[in-house]
Amino acid sequence: MIDPAAYTDLVGRALAEDLGVAGDVTTDACIPEETEAHAEVVARGVGILAGLEVAEYVFHAIDPATDSAPMASDGGQIFAGQTIAAVAGLARSLLRAERTALNILSRMSGVATAAARFVAAVEGTGVQITDTRKTMPGMRLLDKYSVSMGGGINHRMGLYDAVLIKDNHIAAAGGIESAVRTAREGVGSDVTIEVEVETLDQLKVVLVTDADRVLLDNMSVETLREAVDMANGRVVTEASGGVTLENVRSIALTGVDIISVGWITHSAPQMDLALDFLT
Repeated sequence: MIDPAAYTDLVGRALAEDLGVAGDVTTDACIPEETEAHAEVVARGVGILAGLEVAEYVFHAIDPATDSAPMASDGGQIFAGQTIAAVAGLARSLLRAERTALNILSRMSGVATAAARFVAAVEGTGVQITDTRKTMPGMRLLDKYSVSMGGGINHRMGLYDAVLIKDNHIAAAGGIESAVRTAREGVGSDVTIEVEVETLDQLKVVLVTDADRVLLDNMSVETLREAVDMANGRVVTEASGGVTLENVRSIALTGVDIISVGWITHSAPQMDLALDFLT
């Protein structure tokens, strides 16, 4: 289940954007008001489903009298030609909801599918695939939910729930040791502190601080292997930067604990889905 607070306002804005002031002028012009219809949401490709309850909410937001019946589950694999859900009600209502419902469902399923591909690529290594904050503005909770449906884990949800000290923080704070010390004094012992490093020399400094995790940014496979050996389990190691399906397994085999992949939320292709009316 997704907290409805993650999508109710989003759906309202999306529908208002699509319908404008005049509403669906095409549907209203050619479909009689009393016409009823049955339709199915159908997959046109293979992937992992995510966001079905949000899509159903869109149809009900347009018309609470619309009936919907899910025929698949979030986190499950779906195939081309598979019916994901059935909806029934006034034809005008179904058509008004169609594009917004499909847009959200297609994006969420695309993110879940992308995450699942990375998870499959590192199977057996013990490495976890995580997302980043490079999400669609306004859809972060939905994007991160979708990652979890694909078998990935969530990095921090925002700026508010973990400390991640990056290059600009280090520059402004006067160095890694100063940044970590001040951060720990500010957040206490219960909040995770992670430090981003680009070199092994920076990693050496992190290892004498009170940091919990280190983000190894844009390092070669060889350097990552050295970094993992240097860390020797004293901190959680996360590899990030330039991660692709082609190189993710090589990165995983260096021994890092986590690999973060911004691509799965900022560039994942949408899943091809359609709403087909039954005649």
